[in-house]
Amino acid sequence: MQSSTAILDMPPETPSLRQQAVLDAVLSLIVEGGDPLTMDAVARRASCSKETLYKWFGDRDGLLTATVRWQASRVHAGREPIDAIDAAVLRKELQNFAESWLAVIASPTSVALNRIAVAHAGSHKSNLGAIVLANGRFAIGERVKPVLEAGRAAGLLTFEDTEGAFRTFFGLVGRDIQIRLLLGDALPLDAAGIGRDAARAVEQFLALHGPANP
Repeated sequence: MQSSTAILDMPPETPSLRQQAVLDAVLSLIVEGGDPLTMDAVARRASCSKETLYKWFGDRDGLLTATVRWQASRVHAGREPIDAIDAAVLRKELQNFAESWLAVIASPTSVALNRIAVAHAGSHKSNLGAIVLANGRFAIGERVKPVLEAGRAAGLLTFEDTEGAFRTFFGLVGRDIQIRLLLGDALPLDAAGIGRDAARAVEQFLALHGPANP
């Protein structure tokens, strides 16, 4: 358990193109139902040696951590400079996060990954559940919270607890979508629908946490 904690505490790094191909191979195996996921299976799929995998990622938990981070990197959050945030930038940041997060969780890759993580968390088969939490939801939250705090500092948002404000926004964006997808509901989530859902969540959040009326 100590080694897993150390892995979770490692700062994320941008993988090389070859490493990205390996991580995509892991994701493809997960989508195909490649569980239990072994280093041998990944090496075969990615056409590389196990020695290379251990050199790059340390162990299986390290490989899974890098894979979850790679998938989570598709969520656009906290990427714009926020030192001089205004209402337009705040709305754009929130909209980008909402749209990209919905697109990611609705993908077959994330659905498969989260299903395995939930199963492993319940059976204690691996640390995948903790890895997904730490490098998915919690890591994304830490990227969005500075945007919320910048909005508050600029007088665009009002809230006392940053974590509570983020959870409210997260809930407005996700609603019941993720659990329905995990349970096999075939939701029609196209780009237009995701855009509408994201815009509605942003409007609802701003109505809750926008500047107090005089």
